[in-house]
Amino acid sequence: MQNKGLIRLFAILFGLVSLYQLSFTFFANKVEKEAKAYANAEAVDSKDGRELARLEKRYKDSVANKEVIAGFTYDDIRDKEMNLGLDLKGGINAILQVSVKDILKGLSNESKNEVFLQALANADEKQKNSQADYLDIFYDEFENASNGSVKLSDPTIFGNKLLRDKIDFNKTNAEVKPILQEEINTSINTAFEVLRSRIDKFGVVQPNIQRIGTSGRIQVELPGAKDIDRVQKLLESTAKLQFWEVYTNADVQNFFLTANAKAAELLKGDAEEATTQKKDSTKSEIDELLEETTDATDAPTQKNLFTYLFPNIAQNQNQISSLVAQAKVADTAKVNSLLKNREIRALLPQNLRYVKFLWDYKAQPSADKTTQLIGLYAIKGNRGGLAPIEGDVIADAKQDYDQLSKPVVSMLMNGVGTKKWAKMTSENVGKFVAVVLDNYVYTAPVVNGAITGGSTQISGGSMTVEEAQDIATVLKAGKLPAPARIIEAEVVGPSLGKEAINASMWSFGLAILLVLVWMVLYYGKAGLYANIALVVNILFIFGILASFNSVLTLPGIAGIILTIGMSVDANVIIFERIKEALNSGKSLFDAVAEGFSTKGALSAIIDANITTLLTGIILYVFGTGPIKGFALTLMIGIGTSLFTAIFITRLFVDGAVTKGANLTFNTNLSKNWFQNINFDFLKKRKIAYVVSGTLILVGLVSIFTIGLKQGVDFKGGRSYVVRFNQPMKANEVASSLKEVLGTAPEVKTYGADNQLKITTVFKIDDKSKEVDEEVQSTLYNGLKPYLSEVSYEQFKPGFEKLGEAQGIMSYMKVDPTIADDIKQSAIWAVLGSLLVVFLYILLRFRKVSFSIGAVAAVFHDVLIVLGIFSIFYKFMPFDMEIGQSFIAAILTVVGYSLNDTVVIFDRIREYSENSKTFTAKLVDKALSSTLGRTINTSLTTMLVMLAIFFFGGDSIKGFMFALIIGVLVGTYSSLFVATPIMFDATKDKEKESKN
Repeated sequence: MQNKGLIRLFAILFGLVSLYQLSFTFFANKVEKEAKAYANAEAVDSKDGRELARLEKRYKDSVANKEVIAGFTYDDIRDKEMNLGLDLKGGINAILQVSVKDILKGLSNESKNEVFLQALANADEKQKNSQADYLDIFYDEFENASNGSVKLSDPTIFGNKLLRDKIDFNKTNAEVKPILQEEINTSINTAFEVLRSRIDKFGVVQPNIQRIGTSGRIQVELPGAKDIDRVQKLLESTAKLQFWEVYTNADVQNFFLTANAKAAELLKGDAEEATTQKKDSTKSEIDELLEETTDATDAPTQKNLFTYLFPNIAQNQNQISSLVAQAKVADTAKVNSLLKNREIRALLPQNLRYVKFLWDYKAQPSADKTTQLIGLYAIKGNRGGLAPIEGDVIADAKQDYDQLSKPVVSMLMNGVGTKKWAKMTSENVGKFVAVVLDNYVYTAPVVNGAITGGSTQISGGSMTVEEAQDIATVLKAGKLPAPARIIEAEVVGPSLGKEAINASMWSFGLAILLVLVWMVLYYGKAGLYANIALVVNILFIFGILASFNSVLTLPGIAGIILTIGMSVDANVIIFERIKEALNSGKSLFDAVAEGFSTKGALSAIIDANITTLLTGIILYVFGTGPIKGFALTLMIGIGTSLFTAIFITRLFVDGAVTKGANLTFNTNLSKNWFQNINFDFLKKRKIAYVVSGTLILVGLVSIFTIGLKQGVDFKGGRSYVVRFNQPMKANEVASSLKEVLGTAPEVKTYGADNQLKITTVFKIDDKSKEVDEEVQSTLYNGLKPYLSEVSYEQFKPGFEKLGEAQGIMSYMKVDPTIADDIKQSAIWAVLGSLLVVFLYILLRFRKVSFSIGAVAAVFHDVLIVLGIFSIFYKFMPFDMEIGQSFIAAILTVVGYSLNDTVVIFDRIREYSENSKTFTAKLVDKALSSTLGRTINTSLTTMLVMLAIFFFGGDSIKGFMFALIIGVLVGTYSSLFVATPIMFDATKDKEKESKN
């Protein structure tokens, strides 16, 4: 090998750079451990995750600008530490959809044109079952609704004063469309910049925010974020600030009384239906025969408005308040529905005609601490729905403290705002004025006197410093041009992240140890050289990840461990070729040169790694979140594996040869393994076809009858991993939750018997901002009998759960709309990978039969894995969901199967180039000669996979099971499917002899 000195220098420098980059992670972890120790020592309640998080933050803030090592402060090193993903660190990953519909309404100046409104309503309905962009759907629906009677440029739609410089009433629809597209792109870019400004001020280390294509979707990753409620409010807040006059509880209490009576009438049918259902379910046959009458006490309680809403009655002047009522968080949707009902709204007196009922921004614990109550306010609305003062008059906002040292948000208004505020406050002395942000009331105090200086405050009795900071942040960052709603979210609590990283490190260490031991047992001293190269390879991978701030996820670690298997595979191919050369009588020097040459192992290694690299690229292009992490580590690992296997290993092997060492590339244990094998593979192919065909047929029958268990990311819904302090029965919990959710959710033991995965589609089509909190609260109420002394705040995901942890450990939500997009992307990823690989193999081997054999084997492997998942998902004690992670596993199986197949095909091509005929004997000889490598690689890969499967944590078991099945099936198919089909598809082969 030439340029050994240059390669050695490069390897040393690369290794030093990797160690340097990883050192930042080491020192950052040291500070974080000190912060945890400080928090545990200072905390009043060492099991309160919120308090521990606050104390940890205090410690980190105190050392932020202090030198930690060699002139680097903690702020410096934490920006350079390795970026851990949500599944290892906890946090939130969300995809927000900026509402194109609301942008269009804004551009139309809130048009009331019937055709326009009808087109929007139809587009809303059609998008539920369509993958097309909302704007394209709107155009189609507008054409249908208008039927040529009105144009987009109509003065009552987009030909208004807001767009008069760009759109006039003479423009055709075709001319208006690109203008609207440009305006929408500008609005989405504005939304992106506003969100980025908010996130930058949030204080999370290494946040990631990026636009997803042109769909109006924005992805936000905040690893390490613990206060999930705070993050969601920060992301979804439109920052629409308004100042309103309000009605008092005395003003609306008579209306509530009349509304209560009307609500009782409206709910009477519900009560009767519930009674009928109860009788049907409890009445025995004997009762029906005897026609027993029920006792009066068994009669159901009639529901009314006050069943859900608790009015704040003003019995005297001292009890007058801006708070008109309270309700349980879980009942807010029901209250909203009743108060918006036409028959109930018709009861409003003339002076309350335009009243708007808005909720407080924050729920408070009830007196007995058993539930969360939220306040209701009655806003003095008007016909146009416009507030007397809007947020565009705010010149500055900051977090401050009031006279009692309580956190507030201080705001300074511009000249126009100052005049309006002075007028509004002077006209309402002794009355109440509400400050409303995004349709939530933050404060509604009594006005003691006119405020003429242009300053005011947002305050709340329980407002925290963080809340005040966030409100100031969103006001300063600016208003979103349209609402942004979270359509996909994944939340992992820090406790689960900590457990995942501990489990992954154990599995990682065990996998490496097994591989290192096996290589030494099988190849002796040469195996030791391969092990050194393997360790260097791992150092390089982690160094590159740290250098580029790449995200390391649990699937990413799986990708690294898979890379280890591939690195071993490269050395196995090289060592097997060297052994063949030695057995043919060549000298050690010549055998080593041949093993590392293109005619030897190098061609097969490059072909095998390129096919895997292609699947990695497809995964990276189509995947999101953890899947990208897996693909990235896989691609990095392929590059470093090639370098270390080909160059680093050879440095040691050449050094030993130069020194005269006797390298045999085997041990006394493995000396005679896989020697003189001469198996007639092709003669068994009909049996293999029958076996494979039967397995595929059984799998397809199961898929079309039993089906596959689709994950939340493919079908939409919400999925919660909930931990209890006692073993749980899944079917019992499902029955209990059916009572509160309406339909029984899917409940399954997740890992330990005290942990459940609960999946539900309850209110998944509800697009209101309150619905996530409502579903979570409903889940808490349903699980309450199984939770011992756990408050709702402790139950929620986010902060670390210590001791006998109970509550939500992780949470995932996917809207059905984006679920369809994810599924479609996954299908394209699989088909794209197959097409790319087909073309590559055709290019390399110059025969269609080779491509047909390889792709047929891949289809064979994928169908068998799918069939096994369909047959066994109901019985296995771990998740076997078909989702993004499963697609990553399938594509990895594709890569692995092709890797194996290409190595075999490469040997067949080599033999055929030296033979005038293409015979079955030639193919069998090639298969037999590579059998040692095939089994050795599969065995080492299986050792790695099994280590991760058994010790790598619950969240990755389904993923690893798919890989294990894939490796087994892929090894089999390379020998008994790909090669036989390739042979049968070859036209210029010599016919087999019949003996």
